[in-house]
Amino acid sequence: MVLESTVICVDNSEYMRNGDFVPTRLLAQQDAVNMLCNSKTRANPENTVALLTLGSLKVLSTLTNEVGKVMSCLHQIEPEGEVNFLTGIKIAQLALKHRQSKNHKTRIIIFVGSPIDSDEKDLQRLAKKLKKEKVNVDIVNFGETDENTDKLTNFISTLNGKEGTGSHIVTVSIGPSLSDALKKSPILSGEDMGGMGGSGFDFIDANQDPDLALALRVSLEEQRQRQEEENKGGSADSGVAVGGGLGENVDLSQLSEEEQIALAMQMSLAGVEEEMPKTEDAAPAASAATTAQAADDDLGDSDVLAGVMADPEFLQQVLTDLPGVDPSSEAVKSVMGNIQKGNKNKKEDDDDEGGESAAKKPRKDNN
Repeated sequence: MVLESTVICVDNSEYMRNGDFVPTRLLAQQDAVNMLCNSKTRANPENTVALLTLGSLKVLSTLTNEVGKVMSCLHQIEPEGEVNFLTGIKIAQLALKHRQSKNHKTRIIIFVGSPIDSDEKDLQRLAKKLKKEKVNVDIVNFGETDENTDKLTNFISTLNGKEGTGSHIVTVSIGPSLSDALKKSPILSGEDMGGMGGSGFDFIDANQDPDLALALRVSLEEQRQRQEEENKGGSADSGVAVGGGLGENVDLSQLSEEEQIALAMQMSLAGVEEEMPKTEDAAPAASAATTAQAADDDLGDSDVLAGVMADPEFLQQVLTDLPGVDPSSEAVKSVMGNIQKGNKNKKEDDDDEGGESAAKKPRKDNN
């Protein structure tokens, strides 16, 4: 935000009674000056604006940041006399020398709607002087464009020099209003038009609530600077793979804030989904491992193991600890019945084998 002091020179010669610009050239200037004052003061609260007439050569308002004071003087202007281009610029330059803050840049905005009869050599001399004192000049050329365009263009070219771009000339033909032409011109490039379509938040009427408009503009400026710093810092980290099971390389610097938040939530949910099965499987596995270890410690040989497997209460407890197994289901009951039946048959076979071996064993003769 540039600190700037600006003197606006209004053409109030008799030519301003013409109605080629609706409603008249003078009233068309008033609308444009109103927009300029609002844009300059809202660009920075410390900017100041002064008002000068080129016909009567009167300083109606000295440098101030109170737009209301300038507007009240503007509506009192009446057409009179002839335009005094050179003298008006010299008075504006003198007013800028008496600005309170010397840190402010200086600018003169001139509305020219009358023929200029000044000599081109005098214009060139004045332009070089303004360039030496670092005073920028913007000219709004309208009404008498055929006679003034060449003179004013050479004046601005001399003022800018070979590499300078601080001064501008805007030639407005008959048809569009001066305000609309200025909105698209380099004179207001990057300026806040004060709620007139260029503020960036058109839903706010800056004329009714200037404090809110200023706060929003400052906030947007800070956000823009913060994003630029983040982009500079994130350029070195671009192309880093983002984990969380996504399997893609994501450039965070190319994502908006909303997209980054959505990506973070997606990564978080993906991480939770991956960890949940592991956690669920770990608990039954640990329980089963503990049970198996206990069983291994308690079972010393195959006979004890067979006895344990024949115990329905122990099997019921083991099945209850297993994940995904319903001990009350028909399939589990069928398996349990088969195990118990098999154990019973095995026991009977063992008994039969024991009897046969006893019969075959020779008896000892007591005699």
